[in-house]
Amino acid sequence: MAKRCLWHGIVLILLTLVFPTTSFAGEATKEIKETTDKIIAIISDPAFKGTNKRSERDRLLRKVVDERFDWREMSRRTLARHWKKRSDKEKRLFVDLFGKLLERTYMDRVGGYSGEKVLYQGEKVDGKYGIVKVKIITKKETEIPVKYRVKKKKGEWFIYDISVQGISLINNYRKQFNSIIIKSSFNDLMKKLKAKVSGD
Repeated sequence: MAKRCLWHGIVLILLTLVFPTTSFAGEATKEIKETTDKIIAIISDPAFKGTNKRSERDRLLRKVVDERFDWREMSRRTLARHWKKRSDKEKRLFVDLFGKLLERTYMDRVGGYSGEKVLYQGEKVDGKYGIVKVKIITKKETEIPVKYRVKKKKGEWFIYDISVQGISLINNYRKQFNSIIIKSSFNDLMKKLKAKVSGD
């Protein structure tokens, strides 16, 4: 239930940043908004309506999302102390699977949201790290506080975590994965991720 609410909030954010109710736009916010504009354009394009166009639409969406999310940083923070114990090959495989899992979850929930508003509440930047604070206002006037945690690399800001109503996406997965590794093994975690990604 918590995971469902978390992803519901994330999709709301990604789909509604094009409807701001304030003029605030720091550097990181602008880059996140650019990504969101592309997502909205793809979702709204009549050329991608219909089930036969779903795969092409999802391919384009994945490309846009991949350009803004730092899957390796998200993977490193999710595995936490277990990251250093993994070989380079294991790290690459985990980043690939975890990224696909997040993409798959996003694609499953990307449609059906409109009319929400977002309030930009400022950015806090400390060197190459930053936080973009926003507040989502739903149609029922419910307020959803959100924080994007971003990292600057090669002149661009990349998302490595999203918190919705105080619940961190990374912390949520970290607890789940840590439990699996401790109770079983890293290999078991990888098997579970492969099953999730393949839809088994």
